[in-house]
Amino acid sequence: MALTPQSNEAFLREVDEELRRDEAMKLWKRWGVLGIAVVVAGLVALAGYLWWQSNSRNVAGEQGIKFNEAMNALGNQQPAKAEPILAELAKSGSEGYSALAKFTQAAIALQKPDLKTAARLFAEVAGDSGTAQPLRDLALVRQTLAEYDSLQPQVVIDRLRPMAVKGNPYFGTAGEMTAIAHLRMGRRDLAGRMFGEMARDETVPASIRQRAVQMAGVLGVDAVDQTEEKKAG
Repeated sequence: MALTPQSNEAFLREVDEELRRDEAMKLWKRWGVLGIAVVVAGLVALAGYLWWQSNSRNVAGEQGIKFNEAMNALGNQQPAKAEPILAELAKSGSEGYSALAKFTQAAIALQKPDLKTAARLFAEVAGDSGTAQPLRDLALVRQTLAEYDSLQPQVVIDRLRPMAVKGNPYFGTAGEMTAIAHLRMGRRDLAGRMFGEMARDETVPASIRQRAVQMAGVLGVDAVDQTEEKKAG
């Protein structure tokens, strides 16, 4: 039986929505993981340097030297030289350097990619009450990234809720994973809202904002116009 014009239009809309969902997932798989993997080494180096700088008077100088040796080796593309140093520091139980060593080990595993090892190490850092909260939060975001394909969407949303808010330093990454989780649950409205917030937040990294603008447009949120109006105002 032939479809009526109204039924045909509804069918095409349904197909279009499914194609948009598929495109959303393709964008995430192609650009999301790649973009985060590229910057993670820089984040690790920066976190290590800041931690070492602020705590250099309160920690053993020998461990500080070892950690810097590992960072220099990674900067020179010599992970084989850095890994045994990091393994020793990770087992040392030293406040600060043990967590940083595990975080760096996890980042290396994430780039291989050895997602299981990365997730385990990030989880250890995230669950360490003796570690500074910003590093624990970052570790939780990275843990979720490593486990993303195996997690239920609601688990992602609940886990990242504290970070997926405007003003949080990890809003871009946490918000992007949260928005895709909303899409997986069929909540296009919540996904569009999240992408729109990221697109309008100038503190979000430019690469993530660009993707957010594209995804917001796909989901019917006019993020580009709103951003331009804000700048014009």
